[in-house]
Amino acid sequence: MASSEEHTVLARPEFDKPVKVLIVVSPYYSDIAHGLLTGAKAELAASGADFEVVEMPGALEIPTAIGISDRRSNFDGYVALGCVIRGETTHYETVCNDSSRALQLLGLQGLCIGNGILTVENKAQADVRADPEGQNKGGGAAAAALHLIALARKWAHTSKGIGFKPRGEDTLMAGDTDGSNIA
Repeated sequence: MASSEEHTVLARPEFDKPVKVLIVVSPYYSDIAHGLLTGAKAELAASGADFEVVEMPGALEIPTAIGISDRRSNFDGYVALGCVIRGETTHYETVCNDSSRALQLLGLQGLCIGNGILTVENKAQADVRADPEGQNKGGGAAAAALHLIALARKWAHTSKGIGFKPRGEDTLMAGDTDGSNIA
């Protein structure tokens, strides 16, 4: 049973600049979503992060909402929250696999995403995992996003010395000797 196992919880990252996170939640199972959202908000607030919340109809729409947001807004990271409970058809596998795969692909593109979409056999399992006083998977997803944001910021200005130079370092303007007068 997973709840009897001990888990390592990393220390909360600290930030010297403001952090802005988008929580994308599916309220399909509203009581489960409420628990996940409560845990995520508490973790983000404890880190000092600002956040916004948007709702999507189901788990499949969450990655698309994150992708749209990344192209059209300025969030540092994302928290995906929802719940998929096994039913009588193969739709469960489709929703679980496709939502997870889409979030993973967005992450591999450099987005900082904490995946808190529960995939469970029954509502009792979801209740335990969503409970902020229980397994707190919403808080865990927010913590994962924060750790990814911290890592991205740590390596944001690291250059491997290959490729193109950043704008302004490749061109000197007339009368400029160090590139500091770039418009």
